[in-house]
Amino acid sequence: MNSAAETTEPFPWRRIMSTGLGLLRLPPRAFWAMTPRELNAACHRPGAANSAPPARTDLLRLMRDFPDEDVSECPTI
Repeated sequence: MNSAAETTEPFPWRRIMSTGLGLLRLPPRAFWAMTPRELNAACHRPGAANSAPPARTDLLRLMRDFPDEDVSECPTI
């Protein structure tokens, strides 16, 4: 029978560091001060799993109210 240490995967340092330092752009001091639970929470938006994409009218309204560049290119609602 194998011990738990023999059957578990090694800790994914490369992926964790890439996420914290690269994707989230955390300063190294903040990254290394976080617990794994805090880092996990930082990686997930609250309610993201249960949220639906915005309705087309909502998206068009947001595009009109917060244009990237030229408002005249935004469709009307």
